[in-house]
Amino acid sequence: MTEQLNMQTIDIIVFMVFTLGVVVFGCSFFRKGSTSEDFTHAGRSLPGWVVGMSIFATYVSSISYIGYPGKAFASNWNAFVFSLSIPVASYFAAKFFVPFYRRGGSVSAYSFLEEKFGRWARLYASACYLLTQIARMGSILYLLAVPMYILMGWNLHVVIIATSIAIILYSMLGGLKAVIWADAIQGIILIGGALLCLGILLCSMPEGPLQAFELAANAPDGNKFSLGSFGTDLTTSTFWVCLIYGVFINLQNYGIDQNYVQRYHAAKTDRDARFSALFGGWLFIPVSALFFLIGSALYSYYTAGVAPLPAEIQAKPDYVFPYFIVNGLPVGLRGLLIASIFAAGMSTVSTSVTSAATVVLTDYVKPFARNATERHHVFVLRLSSVVVGVLGIVVAIAMLSVESIIDAWWTLSSIFSGGMLGLFLLGILPRRIGRGAALLGCVAGIAVIAWISLAKLWNLPGLHLHEYLAIVLGTTTIFLVGFLATCLFKSSRLGNKSKDYAN
Repeated sequence: MTEQLNMQTIDIIVFMVFTLGVVVFGCSFFRKGSTSEDFTHAGRSLPGWVVGMSIFATYVSSISYIGYPGKAFASNWNAFVFSLSIPVASYFAAKFFVPFYRRGGSVSAYSFLEEKFGRWARLYASACYLLTQIARMGSILYLLAVPMYILMGWNLHVVIIATSIAIILYSMLGGLKAVIWADAIQGIILIGGALLCLGILLCSMPEGPLQAFELAANAPDGNKFSLGSFGTDLTTSTFWVCLIYGVFINLQNYGIDQNYVQRYHAAKTDRDARFSALFGGWLFIPVSALFFLIGSALYSYYTAGVAPLPAEIQAKPDYVFPYFIVNGLPVGLRGLLIASIFAAGMSTVSTSVTSAATVVLTDYVKPFARNATERHHVFVLRLSSVVVGVLGIVVAIAMLSVESIIDAWWTLSSIFSGGMLGLFLLGILPRRIGRGAALLGCVAGIAVIAWISLAKLWNLPGLHLHEYLAIVLGTTTIFLVGFLATCLFKSSRLGNKSKDYAN
């Protein structure tokens, strides 16, 4: 890197006050006699707008804050198509998922799968969830470290580890209530920071704000505002591939993601829970557009020659926005923008830590340690928070070599989801699906996901599809194979419906 500027003292103060303030605020929710229920669903005591802001903040991680501008700077708005699929998922959430989980009572998103298909189904879905969350944490922790590396030249490994410790601390001590309230505050800060940054970019253009739109729309490598090709090619990230991926991943998020299910339970009333699902999802759409607009404006800013952009930064799109913050913002605002990036990342990582710890307790400890006391449950939750955080650190360090964090994260989430949405859809069908049929569907779905994931890597024969389609075809395969097997083998073991396979 040709140039690294140290932050001014005032920037460091702004950043440190915010970061330490969040940690102290989260830890303030610690109560010596708190129970596992306080940790996992906040006693069902929170207003809908707070829960909705938390859902929004969970969506807007540092992947959005840095990855989206980097994607728009390097190519176009194709990834924004993902956001356009959210209304479909949020509608189904408010209409069906929220009432379903609030009636069920269990804070685990996967307990009903055990009732439907047996313990294997619950363990399969929860394992997929844990893998996805660890990958997500790693991606976000990496992106939290990037701005500090560019700002101060700090070692990326050190920043990742130190940030993780701070997040784990308040997540472990404060539980879900601390996480949700911190999310709400962080969500407001990150929106303000992004709006401020966009305003500075547009007002810095030599010929006025409209020049930013003109340059981006007429870029030599294509319109920076393009939503991607509308062709039918399934091997690249076309508009349709991205939209279908978004519909499936967002239905999975709202329908069977522990992050969201815990928030449904944390709301005071059913009405609050439904409002939170709609509010959090719809708010993400304009805010994600804001991040893509920042990326397009960054392209115009550097193309117009307002400031130089080193070649090594341009080659690493995820570094462009942090680089602009260092070199393009006045003293004081730099600290605020870095604080808002940390707000985005800390909210999502704390959510993943809390929800993953909840899954470990409800799906892996309680069913096998029925005599454990409440004290043991709280200990498991806190220990799991630490273990999951450490695994996130390992993944974050492994992410240091990736070129685009958006591509890496979306690919991993598509693969690690294991098509568990298909199993969920089988479970909520009015028709009872046989346990053996559901298991057969999962085996077939895993085979399809493995084929899509490894086809390009190992040059396997047959059609090579885009990795984003792993969740689409995996989910569809599990659902169709499970449903058809039940219909075809009604009288056989595959189609049998048993009372309870949980034990």
